[in-house]
Amino acid sequence: MAKPDLGNPQNTIEVLQKYKFNFQKKFGQNFLIDTHVLDKIIYSAEITKEDMVLEIGPGIGTMTQYLAEAAGKVIAVEIDKNLIPILADTLHEYENVQIINEDVLKLDIAKIVEEQNGGKPIKVVANLPYYITTPIIMGLFENHVPLQSITVMVQKEVADRMQTGPGNKDYGALSLAVQYYAAPYIVANVPPNCFMPRPKVGSAVIRLTRHAEPPVEVEDEKLMFDIIRASFNQRRKTLANGLKNAGKWDLPKEVIAEAIETLGKGASVRGEALSLEEFARLSNEIYNYLHNRIS
Repeated sequence: MAKPDLGNPQNTIEVLQKYKFNFQKKFGQNFLIDTHVLDKIIYSAEITKEDMVLEIGPGIGTMTQYLAEAAGKVIAVEIDKNLIPILADTLHEYENVQIINEDVLKLDIAKIVEEQNGGKPIKVVANLPYYITTPIIMGLFENHVPLQSITVMVQKEVADRMQTGPGNKDYGALSLAVQYYAAPYIVANVPPNCFMPRPKVGSAVIRLTRHAEPPVEVEDEKLMFDIIRASFNQRRKTLANGLKNAGKWDLPKEVIAEAIETLGKGASVRGEALSLEEFARLSNEIYNYLHNRIS
C-alpha cells in the first residue's frame, strides 16, 4: 500500500493542476494541506483495522489516504462529480476504499452500515463543508445511524457551540442536541493556513463520542427538541414567553408557569439558563399535561 502523499501542499497543487480543478464555492471546498493536523485527526478518532469509517467530502483524497492506512474499510461520499476521476487516481492503490458520488444528506447511511458492516457501529471522520455541518451531524444522530464517534473539522465557532454549557453566549439548541447524543471534546484548533484555499474563519477538530444511552430520560424526544428550539428562537424573551409564542401546543400560561416552577426557576428565567437535564424535566411535565388532556 502506498504512503499518503497529499498532505504535502506541493503534491496537492500538482494534482489540482493535472486535472485543471476549480474550487467550487457552493460545495464549501477547503482542502487540508497539513500533515500534523491529518495525523492528529486520525489519532484522535482512534481508528483501527476493525473499523469501517465513513468520510464525508473526501475532496482529492488527502485524508482518505490516511484513513485507508488505519481502517479496515473506508466509504467516502463526495457530492462533486468533478472530483470522482481525481479520487480514482489518488486512491487507486487503496483496495479498502469505496467512493460514492452522492449528496450525503440524501443517502440512507443506516442501510449502508447494515449492508457493508453488518450493522456494527461505524466511525465518521470528515473535513466537513462548513455551510452544512449541522444538518450532516444532526442527520447522523437523528436517523439513529449506528455510530461509535464522529471526528470532524468544523468552524471553530460551531465547535465551541457544540461543547459549551448553560449561561454561555454560545450555548443554544445545537449544544443541547449534540450533548443529548454524544460527549463533545475539542481535539485541536486549526488556523486558516492549514487549508487550500484558506477559509476566512478559524477551524477546530471536534470528537463526538456517541452515548450508549442518552444522559437524560425523556418521554418524547421530538417534543423536547421542539421545546428547546422554541426557547432559543427568541433569545431575548423569557422561557415562558418563548414557549407561549411558539403557538405549537396551545398551552395555558399557568401550565407553562407551573412546569417552569417545578425546576425551581423563577418566572423570568431564559432558555439559555437551563441544562439538558432541566429541559428534559420541563419536556416531561409538558408531555404529561398534553397526554392527560388528550386522554
